[in-house]
Amino acid sequence: MNQDVEQMIVDDLLESIMQDKFRPNERLPSENELANDYKVPRIKVRNALLKLEEMGYIYSQQGKGRFLKGSQQQVELHLTGSKSFTEKMLSAGYPLETKNVSCEKVAYHPRIYSALQVTEGEEVFKISRLRFIGGKPVALHSSYVAKSTFPNIKEDGVQLRSMFAYYRQKGYTEFTSTDSHLSISFPTSEERSVLECTALVPLLIVESNCIASPQNKVLEYTKIIYRSDSFRYAITSK
Repeated sequence: MNQDVEQMIVDDLLESIMQDKFRPNERLPSENELANDYKVPRIKVRNALLKLEEMGYIYSQQGKGRFLKGSQQQVELHLTGSKSFTEKMLSAGYPLETKNVSCEKVAYHPRIYSALQVTEGEEVFKISRLRFIGGKPVALHSSYVAKSTFPNIKEDGVQLRSMFAYYRQKGYTEFTSTDSHLSISFPTSEERSVLECTALVPLLIVESNCIASPQNKVLEYTKIIYRSDSFRYAITSK
């Protein structure tokens, strides 16, 4: 019942926020005011407000109260198409930065190996890049690449920031993919640290592949983790 009361307070405040009953940076009712309104102990109100903070809707100022966050600019992102993330962001004028965070050999995984069309005995490397827009980490891209396709990937992978640029250097210039798979999860402690988000900010996970055409050769299996609060998602043929 106590958790139901806390969730009711969260839901009511969220509804008020969605209906624009509070302006950005406007102070919300105090813990005492809400406790009186709902006839519950202050701790229940505090838990509800802390949850809204974790969700990224409000912020607190010591001795002043809690306030509605200003609206954050969300990046328009087309989830489909033949352009790379870098190309999409730069062509749209966003201040994109990319940091290569790892290149490592991965253990055998049936889905990844199947997508790459390689056998269990072959070596596969994961190249991960962290994407920043305006200095804020917004996405983590991991590309799984077979060494049999790119023999120098272990050495090259530590410096790569754009896989499409790398593929073009290797003679592949046109790209397509099969169906993408979308899922939602909440961040692990490691993902929270990397993406600088709280536990209650959902992550959008997109898994697909990259195929060189007209060679019809699978170049990589791709897993991208997006901060859901940083993007507006468009699913088109662009």
